[in-house]
Amino acid sequence: MPPPPAAATPLPPFGQGFLVSSLLGCSILWASGFLFIKLSGDLNPFAIAAMRGLLGAASLGLWFAVQGKRLLPEPGELRTWLILGALNGWVPNVLVSYALTQIATASAAMVQAAGPLIVAVMSHVLFPDERLTRPRFLGVLIGFVGMGILIGPAALPESGISPTGSLAMVAVTLSYASANLYVRTIRSADPARLALGQQVCSGLPATVLTLAIAGPAAFAAVPSHLGPILALGVAATAVPMLLFMRLIRRAGPTRASMVGYLLPVWTAILAVVFLDERIGAREIVGGSVVLAGVALVTFSGRRIAPAR
Repeated sequence: MPPPPAAATPLPPFGQGFLVSSLLGCSILWASGFLFIKLSGDLNPFAIAAMRGLLGAASLGLWFAVQGKRLLPEPGELRTWLILGALNGWVPNVLVSYALTQIATASAAMVQAAGPLIVAVMSHVLFPDERLTRPRFLGVLIGFVGMGILIGPAALPESGISPTGSLAMVAVTLSYASANLYVRTIRSADPARLALGQQVCSGLPATVLTLAIAGPAAFAAVPSHLGPILALGVAATAVPMLLFMRLIRRAGPTRASMVGYLLPVWTAILAVVFLDERIGAREIVGGSVVLAGVALVTFSGRRIAPAR
């Protein structure tokens, strides 16, 4: 689950050890979310989304309470919380939970890794100062070629690849990209409060929708999958979000965004080790092409300031 971006603030000094450990910690924990969803078995996707949001909100709320910070929304925050809760929360959480019943874990993560490509295209249309240069446009084209390699075969009946699962992950990517663009329109934001509000307004609507669509019986199987669900809400949601907020405050958004390059790698490793999944040449080639395109889009024409 992508975290909310932070407002621009002066960056305190940090070392390479902090940067490397933070990137590894965030990426591994977020990647484990795919694993824990898969281990949740046949639990209703809406119920998984509800429990993930509620547990994430409870964990962040406890962290706020320990620090003596306000839990209720400030004036004007509720609208932002609701929008992020949908675009960055319950909508993609439900779709990911469904997609992982249809396609392999590694493939799902590689499709989601194309998010920056979607953001680049939409930003080009919406923001005059975000026009695509030729190198970045080339990166977008390369990335979409990788997407075609990953999900294109799903259109063939004999491929054995679920088209609905693949399209669900494309919808997940679009949802996260829309959230990213929305946050850019917010003049100033405390990333910690955005994270808390996002989880609260993800878990509560998902719970209401679960009860309305599937009824209370949808939560009946939660106790039998309590381990993966707790790990999903706390270890794969709340903890990496707190780590990322610290990372983005100290190292800045450009370095922090490198988490996205590590996510599909760790997801693939976890899927092979714990789920006994096999990664074929198509996934390796497609994922590599997507990441190459994303790297070109992300870093073309940009300079990363040296660590202070």
